[in-house]
Amino acid sequence: MRIGTHALPNNLALAPMAGVTDLPFRQLCRQLGAGYVVGEMIASDPRLRGTRKSELRGSHDGEARPIAVQIAGSDPQWMAEAARYNVARGAEIIDINMGCPAKKVCNRLAGSALLEDEPLVAEILRAVVQSVPVPVTLKIRTGPAPSRRNGVTIARLAQDAGISALAVHGRTREDRFRGEAEYDTIRRICRAVDIPVFANGDIETPERAAKVLACTGATGLMFGRSAQGNPWIFRETAHFLATGKRLAPPTPEEVHRVMVHHISGLHAFYGEAQGLRVARKHFGWYLQGRPGGQALRDRLVRVDNAARQLDLLDEFFQVRQAAA
Repeated sequence: MRIGTHALPNNLALAPMAGVTDLPFRQLCRQLGAGYVVGEMIASDPRLRGTRKSELRGSHDGEARPIAVQIAGSDPQWMAEAARYNVARGAEIIDINMGCPAKKVCNRLAGSALLEDEPLVAEILRAVVQSVPVPVTLKIRTGPAPSRRNGVTIARLAQDAGISALAVHGRTREDRFRGEAEYDTIRRICRAVDIPVFANGDIETPERAAKVLACTGATGLMFGRSAQGNPWIFRETAHFLATGKRLAPPTPEEVHRVMVHHISGLHAFYGEAQGLRVARKHFGWYLQGRPGGQALRDRLVRVDNAARQLDLLDEFFQVRQAAA
């Protein structure tokens, strides 16, 4: 699979998720088989560029290529300037967010709220594509609401504007994350354009991944919530698509090792105080459904010391291994 001039090692991508796909998590997913990752959404408002949040979201130190940065906003010129700014800082692909359903984003007429205004969508896409010499991609939903699914129209506008690849979450803005993903709409979008399309939404197992590829005709797959606490989904899916067989799940020893690596990375990246807070949500995802996991999470969220967080992880897995 290619995005512009960039050849990807496979067609499995990590979706950009604010507050989740920071540098430590992107690097981890790459190590475990993701062929492509996109950074957290960065606001196009130039007044926010110097904030600590924007600086952290824009950090790509040591990240494997291609480096993809997602920008969000509703002003075409601000979006074009944001694209130029991030390319100057090392971005090799610019991704435009027209898929986020969060109220705080949509209330600013950004994210999936833009799907209501097709002329503005076209203006933003043209402005960004013409402003930078790197590929520009777009992430969308299937429309503003079930009664107004305009994903095919938006996809054609994107192709006409010079967008290099498209990612489609199979729900409308109004649906948020309720109900099932509409793969039939993604299939119509894939048939309507010639650019690569990532299918996104409810791809929770390797078997579902194979079915989604087959029924949509998508070029690639994008994993969002299903990768939270389960970064192994990339290598497991790659193995299943190549062989038709399930790869053995990670052993408790590997889960322990990966969690320690990830949590230590968060402490180092954010600093101890913020790293502790960010780690708490990942603990919830990693430990969900594991025997004793909820009790451990309840202890971890009360810890205010990075070393103690890691000690509790060590104790939990050592006890589990001894019991086994």
